[in-house]
Amino acid sequence: MMIAVLGAGMVGRAIALDLARDFTVTSFDVNDNNLQLLRKKNSAVNTVVQNLQEYDAYTHLLHRFDFVVTAVPGFMGFETLKAVINAGKNVADISFFPEDALQLDALAKEKNVTAIVDCGVAPGMSNWIIGRCNAEIKVDKFEIYVGGLPLHPQPPFLYKAPFSPIDVIEEYTRPARLKENGQLVTKPALTDREMMQFDEAGTLEAFNTDGLRSLLFTMPHIPTQIEKTLRYPGHVDLIVALQQAGFFSEEKKLISGVEISPLQFTSQLLIDQWKLGETEEELTVMKVLVHGGGQTVEYNLFDKYDAATGISSMARTTGYACTAAVQLMAQQLFTEKGVFPPELIGHRKDCFDFVLKHLQQRGVHWKKKS
Repeated sequence: MMIAVLGAGMVGRAIALDLARDFTVTSFDVNDNNLQLLRKKNSAVNTVVQNLQEYDAYTHLLHRFDFVVTAVPGFMGFETLKAVINAGKNVADISFFPEDALQLDALAKEKNVTAIVDCGVAPGMSNWIIGRCNAEIKVDKFEIYVGGLPLHPQPPFLYKAPFSPIDVIEEYTRPARLKENGQLVTKPALTDREMMQFDEAGTLEAFNTDGLRSLLFTMPHIPTQIEKTLRYPGHVDLIVALQQAGFFSEEKKLISGVEISPLQFTSQLLIDQWKLGETEEELTVMKVLVHGGGQTVEYNLFDKYDAATGISSMARTTGYACTAAVQLMAQQLFTEKGVFPPELIGHRKDCFDFVLKHLQQRGVHWKKKS
């Protein structure tokens, strides 16, 4: 089978390398430097320099492939996924765009396409877990806590990102949608801050972000739904100070005869501050708590950079969840047509167990306790 991976960033490269173990893989990216890094890891992966915003070219570009993975930046994710579906290709998506992927469900059914979306770590594994628990117990409440962090945090930010700073800032500025006692509520990001203790990661600060996405609409019967991002204590105070000072404003200002938005300026400065090095050690910590039926089910993940493969934890935990979704389709374990966030597949125990085993085989271990 032939698979196209659209996007060769840190996570896209991890996906291409993993799929190349079983399939013929071609990676597409506008940045040849990203493709060169991939070729150094595995020269058997085909690489093509391509402007993936040329959506009209997708039907021709993808005609010879059996499956497609979309791992492009969030701002172009919806149009990319739409173009892939229009090309009639089954697809796994981790671009985490702000639009509602379920808007493409009718198109996917019309094109006879299976599209598994948001199939990363969070959203992604959290959705798989909620879907599975929802099939087993009457869920009253769930809480999702997740963070990707440097193993050796350095001041002032105590943070490094495996993706663009502008995407991180979007996470910090987009209002967070939650459910409280059956009501959909919207709160500013970075609110409801609390300190949490984790065995391996120590004390972390949790705060609201807009990560529930499809769960708000596919699980409307669950009255309380919470998702929070985790950072080292002190990071959020700096972010709030920058936000209040206007550094994240998109309103352009005239500076020395040049119009530029503070957000553009800030993002450019933070590239060096926040850029995660290719071999820099980092970790992913995650906790999902599901309450109902007089019990609490807890899933925990702690994962670190893999020095043996040189693949970051965030790329592993996100990318391998995505390759599990590809394998579900390739092995015809899931063949329904339409757009499916993972919670709409997780009710099937065979699919859920397959994903956990796929991750375990790659050294990503989820631990469950009740």
